[in-house]
Amino acid sequence: MSKLVKQAENQLKEIIISAVNSAVAAGELPDQPIPPFGIEIPAERAHGDLSSNAALVSARAFRLPPRKIADILINRISLDGTLFESAGVAGPGFLNFRLSPAFYAGVVSDILEQGENYGRSDFGKGRKVMVEFVSANPTGPMHMGNARGGALGDCLASVLEAAGYDVWREFYVNDAGNQIENFGISLEARYLQLFKGEDAVRLPDDAYHGEDIIEHARGFAAIYGDKYLNADPQERRQALINYALPLNIEKMRRDLKKYRIEYDCWFYESALHKNGELDETIRILSERGLTYQKEGALWYRASEYGGEKDEVLVRANGNPTYFAADIAYHRNKFARGFDLCINVWGTDHHGHVARMKGAMDAIGLDGSKLEVVLIQLVRLMRGGEVVRMSKRTGKAIQLSDLLDEVPVDAARFFFNQREASTQMDFDLELAVEESAQNPVYYVQYAHARICSIFRNLETEGIAPKNVSADDLLVLTHPDEKELIRHLAGYTGEIIEAAKSFEPARITRYCLELASLFHKFYNSCRVKCEDEKLMAARLALCAAARHTLRNALALLKINAPESM
Repeated sequence: MSKLVKQAENQLKEIIISAVNSAVAAGELPDQPIPPFGIEIPAERAHGDLSSNAALVSARAFRLPPRKIADILINRISLDGTLFESAGVAGPGFLNFRLSPAFYAGVVSDILEQGENYGRSDFGKGRKVMVEFVSANPTGPMHMGNARGGALGDCLASVLEAAGYDVWREFYVNDAGNQIENFGISLEARYLQLFKGEDAVRLPDDAYHGEDIIEHARGFAAIYGDKYLNADPQERRQALINYALPLNIEKMRRDLKKYRIEYDCWFYESALHKNGELDETIRILSERGLTYQKEGALWYRASEYGGEKDEVLVRANGNPTYFAADIAYHRNKFARGFDLCINVWGTDHHGHVARMKGAMDAIGLDGSKLEVVLIQLVRLMRGGEVVRMSKRTGKAIQLSDLLDEVPVDAARFFFNQREASTQMDFDLELAVEESAQNPVYYVQYAHARICSIFRNLETEGIAPKNVSADDLLVLTHPDEKELIRHLAGYTGEIIEAAKSFEPARITRYCLELASLFHKFYNSCRVKCEDEKLMAARLALCAAARHTLRNALALLKINAPESM
């Protein structure tokens, strides 16, 4: 939160405690310690700017009705030298306080002083946090779930950074195991079909049937011809995998970079197989008595650590399962010194959460340091109808298709408008609409409008002036104060978003800020006869611009200066 907000809250606690002590000394209240009390923003702003339940929680300790306690305290409260100008009692005994002009002036001064750093805090104390997100299967294109997970995971990482955490972004590449074997079998079938015909070579039922597999087979054949036609099947499949997998991963990198996502690390599952970490993880579980043999396979007693049932670690054919590799990967994460690991997963991984946390406990780590954000499904809509196929390709819509049709700014904003836990409809027509109905356009227009105010005044030879906190005391209009109160809450909003893993709070904050600025703009003329008032209102415009630009930067969304 703004340092002025924190200062006001601290002052309020001192004001109330001082009033209690004064009332006790005067014999109006019994000499009992006051229980912990809260300070919050009242639901009805007409009651005040901040409210406390101190009188209500003290009823038992003081053996008096809350309203009686509140009336005693209100007569003992002194606001001299504080950021408050008045106090009152409401309802059953709430103590309500109004902030002084000095508070509002101080908030604007604080924002102007901090500039692009406004909103950042040391809440996280530099704790190391990994956010692993997207981690799409590299055997095929990225889909809408990846699009939502990418925007949400990246913005969550930005929010955590702004809240003072040391953040690491990671993509886990599943380049080993069954899905890669299946990838090779699928490529092999399509490659052989090019030479022998589709009737001669059957595509297995569980193979990948996408057009991208056919394209890879053709690309491979264009380079190697029939060289691998009569080769050993294992050699042929590996050659096809070695050709196609890097192309898929490189396309993922390109698409995600276009989406403004760049990772600190692309971690390959195959590394765990090669460097022995997977075998070592299985050995640790076995040494702890948490594995057993059954039907030729090695099982993990997952049911003893939060799982619904026991799980296979090594199949009867000697191949480790995906789950075994996943345990090894998460063990590797904590070995790298992360205090908290956050995974952004699709909701279909719901059953995997408890067993993975349990597996961390099972190998001697702390499963509570693993947090999982589950993302619900996305429905693409156009004209009120669900859209499943790309107009360009006629195939299922991929991330790359979406970014060809919708601006990146709109995609990132839309996907972060709702909490991960809620299903969402993505309106393709609204995302490209240039009107106030489009939320990202509405927010960006507010920033552009502020910039135009300064441009227009500059053409008239009017430049912003340096203003002191005293100069800003003239900002007393209700719409000015409402806008400043919202600006003051920006740092606190980031902290709450970091605590709850909900970057959607930032998009909501932006929408409210845009709305309040438009309201201020329409009721408070910036260019006016009173030069002192004009200078103060220009300073408020600059503070709103800083805050809006900083918030959009967290979302990696452009803040245009003209529209």
